[in-house]
Amino acid sequence: MKQLLVCLALLFFSACSEDKSVLLPEINGAAITEITDVSPAYIFYNETQKDSVELNRKSLIISTNWLVNIDRRLTLKQALPSIITLQEKKRGAGMHKNESAKNFFTCNDTSIKNLGFIDFTDVVYSRNNTPDTTEGRYAVTIFKVDSIAIHSVNHKIINLKSDDLLDSIQQLASSSSTLKHFTLNFNSKVTFQDYITIKSKLSNLKSDNLAISKNEFIFN
Repeated sequence: MKQLLVCLALLFFSACSEDKSVLLPEINGAAITEITDVSPAYIFYNETQKDSVELNRKSLIISTNWLVNIDRRLTLKQALPSIITLQEKKRGAGMHKNESAKNFFTCNDTSIKNLGFIDFTDVVYSRNNTPDTTEGRYAVTIFKVDSIAIHSVNHKIINLKSDDLLDSIQQLASSSSTLKHFTLNFNSKVTFQDYITIKSKLSNLKSDNLAISKNEFIFN
């Protein structure tokens, strides 16, 4: 019921705001499809002023799970300041904090024609820094969704598209029995839709030999 109310609330915001809208990013086969005890936040795309971003967090309750609804047309450069603001608010909640409450990006899961969710509670965004590519560590650099490179300590680079990303990571992880660490490195011009596409694909990775870092890097 609460998930349905959130969906209706999202439609209300989209329909009743003359110059604001939220088009949710689309994924196929979400790992998380049901969340209870929620409150929503919205990051709007302004069609009349394309560089304008507005965060509406009036409905947030600090002790609940937060569903963050972000317009898929925004770039990471546009959306990140608001995302980080929300993270800092939750992490600094103090005595009102609920340790079990999480933050989720809301998506339109086309496979079930309903909402799907991606957990970003523990993600830490770092801007204009460089991922560690020492022994056993790889930087997955996303220039755009169809232009991705994997860098390692020996400067090996694999150019690929998002459809090939999972196979490439799993092959690297299975090349030896040692644990491989992968860090995501996104161009700030990547759209939120493309960001969610990559995140959704990686959520389906299953291997004991790999770890995806919670530290994500954003470069200009």
